[in-house]
Amino acid sequence: MKIFSKEQIYEADQQTLKNQGISSTELMDRAGSQIFNWIHLRMQGAQVPIHVFCGIGNNGGDGLVLTQHLISHGYNVTTYIVNYSHKRSKDFLVNYDKVKSMTKSWPIVLEDKSSFPEMNQDDIIVDAVFGIGLNRPVIGWVKGLFMHFRKSKAFTLSIDVPSGLFLEQPVKDDDAVVWAGYTLSFASPKLVFFLPATAKFTQQWEVLDIGLDQDYLMSVETEADLIGKHEVLPLYIPREKFSHKGTFGHSLIIGGSYGKIGAVILSSRAALCAGSGLVSAYVPKCGYIPLQSAFPEAMVLTDIDDNEITDISFDMEPTVIGIGMGLGTSPNTMDAFEAFLQNNKTPLVIDADALNILAKRKALLKLLPLHSIFTPHPKELERLIGTWSDDFEKLKKVKAFSKKYRAVIVLKGAHTITVFQDKLYINTTGNPGLATAGSGDVLTGIITGLLAQGYSALAAAIFGVYLHGKAADIAVENFGYQSLTASHVIDYLGKAYLSLFEQPQLPPEEENDQDD
Repeated sequence: MKIFSKEQIYEADQQTLKNQGISSTELMDRAGSQIFNWIHLRMQGAQVPIHVFCGIGNNGGDGLVLTQHLISHGYNVTTYIVNYSHKRSKDFLVNYDKVKSMTKSWPIVLEDKSSFPEMNQDDIIVDAVFGIGLNRPVIGWVKGLFMHFRKSKAFTLSIDVPSGLFLEQPVKDDDAVVWAGYTLSFASPKLVFFLPATAKFTQQWEVLDIGLDQDYLMSVETEADLIGKHEVLPLYIPREKFSHKGTFGHSLIIGGSYGKIGAVILSSRAALCAGSGLVSAYVPKCGYIPLQSAFPEAMVLTDIDDNEITDISFDMEPTVIGIGMGLGTSPNTMDAFEAFLQNNKTPLVIDADALNILAKRKALLKLLPLHSIFTPHPKELERLIGTWSDDFEKLKKVKAFSKKYRAVIVLKGAHTITVFQDKLYINTTGNPGLATAGSGDVLTGIITGLLAQGYSALAAAIFGVYLHGKAADIAVENFGYQSLTASHVIDYLGKAYLSLFEQPQLPPEEENDQDD
């Protein structure tokens, strides 16, 4: 799913008016009607008090269209105009007059020093104050209104975007933003729904189709894509009947040090379960028996040192190398890693201490193969690119880093984002159970295993992140967030693959209709 920018949404509106021969007022009618349909389907006329707060721009106009439908269907609705400026949009005024003509109880105008209405936790608030066009700080009394929303504990439904939330700049005051329980977003979700500092402003979101011009929406290239099942399924490479283990590549996992061999075991197992035909592990001597015992499917190569890697040399030609998990950053290991990079031409997936070594010896970044994949957690990323003041600056720095080193960067988090050049791929799978030791090692192994099978670096990263999260989503149903382990994620990779081809279950009446 494409995630459109503010400018692209505005252009989609204009293309829709032009190509469909409708007015902006008619497009607003569509939007408000779709919001009403969503509410009506769920409430079915229930007389819960509904408070619709409308700004004086087009977002407020959408709220006024909603009000008209709520009134005509007999709902218990009160409408408020949040009068934060003397300017009014044309379509707001058209719908304001329509609301006034429908009822003797005109909308209540709220201004500076107005008393805010009483609301309780059983009420519903519809937030239609500001839309995506907000470009200035929220004034004090409107901020007070938003805080009043939150204090009431009423369910809050935002239209298009929680009011006060900017699409392309950070939030400086959390109290100046509506905290929505649900957001109905037009055309696509917004990027800010997925960034760590701004995702909290809406607990859930849903996209409403308001009939924007499909030719434009399909043709325009977006900065960000949302990755779900339908986006990864075309990436899947099926297996041929007469293939063999050599067909699916040879993954080499390099890492481990005394007390940290488990990280290599997890990555190696994940690479094999992701589909790599062969998996070898390169570890210090202390890892030989643990690996041979815990993971008999792997071939094991060892360093001459007992406790750490001091020399990376092997007589084989792997398809891909995953490196860094449990590696350590001793001077001997860093020297070995540098010597390895000077001669290596094999594609790399770089994780953990390999990232930390690159951060300490940044000149080594120039030695990396084209399209190397980085899988940093936030602190590892900070060591590589420096600090950032907000999520937008972080993404800007990561894009610059990706372009400079022609690398794929996997930003691990609640919504893991894969970055390549100027493009963002936002994952939709995964859950808090992944906040556990070893889950990052598993992700590196999965991506390595996909690369071995012939997936491109970008496809391997996107698909690997999806499978990693999906396996966790399936496993958590049996184990819960607290008890989910990295090993569980590996064990459920098979079900994650199978889920790609599951068909949605139809209700019985729909099944019967199809039989007819």
